[in-house]
Amino acid sequence: MNQEKVIVLDFGGQYNQLIARRVRECNVYCEVHPHYISVEEIRKMNPKGIIFTGGPNSAYLEDSPTCSKEIFEMGIPILGICYGSQLMAHLLGGSVKTAPISEYGKAEVTIESESELFAAVSKNTVCWMSHTDYIETPPQGFHIIGHTSACPVAAMECPKRGLYATQFHPEVMHTAEGQKMLSNFVYRICGCKGDWQMDSFVENTIESIREKVGSGKVLCALSGGVDSSVAAVILAKAVGKQLTCVFVDHGLLRKNEGNEVEAVFGPNGPYNLNFIRVNAQERFYQKLSGVTEPEEKRKIIGEEFIRVFEEEAKKIGAVDFLVQGTIYPDVIESGLGKSATIKSHHNVGGLPDYVDFKEIIEPLRLLFKDEVRQAGRELGIPEYLVSRQPFPGPGLGIRVIGEVTAEKVKMVQDADAIYREEIANAGLDKTVSQYFAALTNMRSVGVMGDERTYDYAVALRAVTTTDFMTAECADIPFEVLQKVMNRIVNEVKGVNRVVYDLSSKPPGTIEFE
Repeated sequence: MNQEKVIVLDFGGQYNQLIARRVRECNVYCEVHPHYISVEEIRKMNPKGIIFTGGPNSAYLEDSPTCSKEIFEMGIPILGICYGSQLMAHLLGGSVKTAPISEYGKAEVTIESESELFAAVSKNTVCWMSHTDYIETPPQGFHIIGHTSACPVAAMECPKRGLYATQFHPEVMHTAEGQKMLSNFVYRICGCKGDWQMDSFVENTIESIREKVGSGKVLCALSGGVDSSVAAVILAKAVGKQLTCVFVDHGLLRKNEGNEVEAVFGPNGPYNLNFIRVNAQERFYQKLSGVTEPEEKRKIIGEEFIRVFEEEAKKIGAVDFLVQGTIYPDVIESGLGKSATIKSHHNVGGLPDYVDFKEIIEPLRLLFKDEVRQAGRELGIPEYLVSRQPFPGPGLGIRVIGEVTAEKVKMVQDADAIYREEIANAGLDKTVSQYFAALTNMRSVGVMGDERTYDYAVALRAVTTTDFMTAECADIPFEVLQKVMNRIVNEVKGVNRVVYDLSSKPPGTIEFE
């Protein structure tokens, strides 16, 4: 791709992909690279700017992630965030120490002087802090441009060298004017014009896949969700009949979803695809028998997916490439570089060591969920499919807490269908980012029809988010929740209790497992 770019150097924090996401919101292309990338490689990429991420380490310790001091002499503007700001200070001769008072959460930052970074930003602005170390003294040539009551160097700059740093996180939504700051960095400081558009991404991706595949055969893992659907259509436009899409019905889909997927992508659907449906419910249930730990379930489901694809590949002849709908949040939550692993995904960290294909193609690996939807619209995919609710690769296997059985899957399918129906009836399906029902492993006493019951509790989850890296609990009206509860306990056999999950992300995840 020839468009201008900003690169993010990953020092092991949890918001690294979110930084890239926010930069792209400014219509500037952004990539994430490990912190140890060489100066020569950076020069080849010719970035307009560089952003250092946060991280859990102390910049002054010998074994902490670092970078070459030469990077500061390249003439490329750099923004250091949290650990990135401390590393900048440490490498350039400032003093970084353990803070007398740690800061975690929202803090009011006072802007001390005019700065291109803070153009049009309020004099006192709320920002998100998360640090135990702090910059005690800035390096020579830097001056302080922001502070809090507990942090003397909340922001600093050396405009002559194009170096800027914030102790707080401008990329998270808790920083009220963070997007304005990032926009200032890429436009006012880096001089970007904003030429990142989804139409160019789609066009370039199709062309690069066509070149990579050549005359090879491609097998696509099609779940029917937004990610795999967009990936399938991209591949279809790139290689046509060289593509075979395999839909594995593992018995862990939402109610009636298998038939819905086949109706869209099967022989009677609008797309010119080679479509194979594999009914493998019993196979997956047997593999999951007795398994309760969520990570183990994810890995079992991931491996079984691959085994099914290998078997189908043998039936259709030699297959050169496997396509998956992996997206950026999958990658970060499965661990990027030295970032902490939150959970593995069946199409990332859960892949088995041996896969019987030449190469795996992941055309959406650099996109966030809303960017995937934009790409889908550019491809002409129907809106009802593009706007479809997110659904995890391991399906209901991770929305059934504890052992997965056919009986439990039916319970959560029925409860989830009721929940989704009532959310739509209330007109909330377009405003809530993700919502679903999960079956807990908690059983408790209830009274139904003057009889004692000892049945399961269903947990309802609903969140609002733009990036799926952070999320807030959705404010569902009580009367809607009550109606859902009444229907579930009356219509779903084996359930006598319904709870609503109020957790945000962080500290929780969006999925309930």
